[in-house]
Amino acid sequence: MRKENVKVIIWGLGAMGGGMADMLLKKKGVEIVGVVGRGAKIGKSMYDYIKTERGNRKDVIIGSYEDVIKEKAADVVLICTDSFTRKVFDKIKYCLEKKINVISSAEQMAYPKAAEPELTKQLDEIAKANGVTVLGTGINPGLIMDLLVVAFTGACEEVEHIVARRVNSLSPFGPAVMEEQGIGITVDEFKEGVRTGKLAGHVGFAESIGMISDAIGWKLSEFKQSMEPIVTDVDRKAPYGFAKAGDVAGCAMKGYGYVDGELRIEMDHPQQIEPQLAGVETGDYIIIKGTPNINMANKPEIPGGIGTIAMCVYMIPHVINARPGLKTMIDLPVPRAIMGDMREMIEEECC
Repeated sequence: MRKENVKVIIWGLGAMGGGMADMLLKKKGVEIVGVVGRGAKIGKSMYDYIKTERGNRKDVIIGSYEDVIKEKAADVVLICTDSFTRKVFDKIKYCLEKKINVISSAEQMAYPKAAEPELTKQLDEIAKANGVTVLGTGINPGLIMDLLVVAFTGACEEVEHIVARRVNSLSPFGPAVMEEQGIGITVDEFKEGVRTGKLAGHVGFAESIGMISDAIGWKLSEFKQSMEPIVTDVDRKAPYGFAKAGDVAGCAMKGYGYVDGELRIEMDHPQQIEPQLAGVETGDYIIIKGTPNINMANKPEIPGGIGTIAMCVYMIPHVINARPGLKTMIDLPVPRAIMGDMREMIEEECC
């Protein structure tokens, strides 16, 4: 077994990054050696911003990326700052050039070539040149509406049509997601945001559909998606967002993937803060028409917050073990909980 703990740096200590810190502190064989923050957080203790108390642990002081991310300062950097590949590109590049592996929670990074093929090629080249690996993952995209779908197709002789549906709560997510979804704005503002592209809604349909189609050998001929506001008739308050009655509490997204002009993959993803206040039951569903037909239903949903946190943490050893380059979830071993010592999952020749 590897003697040294797996060393992790966290870039961004918001809802997701803070949750990853809390989770890592409960695991064996891994330690947080640095945290990158900005503004008022710099110079403060990591423990001022997470749920776990410091106790007798060594303190971790939040610093700038230049101060924290030095060459080979860690085995992996968990980047929890952005949703889009283009926005997170420079951060990933910086880490890779310091010869440190990267796991990003940016939704587009789950299958970046769907939206940014040129940047994907660059990241792959940079990672290989520096002997390290980069992966984007999370609950969705990364697992529920793509990797899990791909796994179920493995039991099919033929696949004709796929529907992935996720009815979920946005409440665990931070301010960036609230803004992207239009939480708390008026219906008119939502429609204008869709028209101008200011509202992202769910980021990941192109990535999930791209991952599924490439994994099973379908060649996409067209991709479409739509966005509609979910208007609340009661006030709803989440930790990072608020919507008063009559305003937008969520975003109903649909995505469509066509193969040779025929609709083959459908995504249905209504998501909102505090859905229970409107009598909405959350859940995850996969419906595959084929030989045989497959119908998977899980109620309530797998919570997005803890799911994303866990996916990023549990992929650490697989990223360390992987050959250098840009990887996706269909390239690496299946995610699984790590209830033992993380060091036992690290292949010796990779250390």
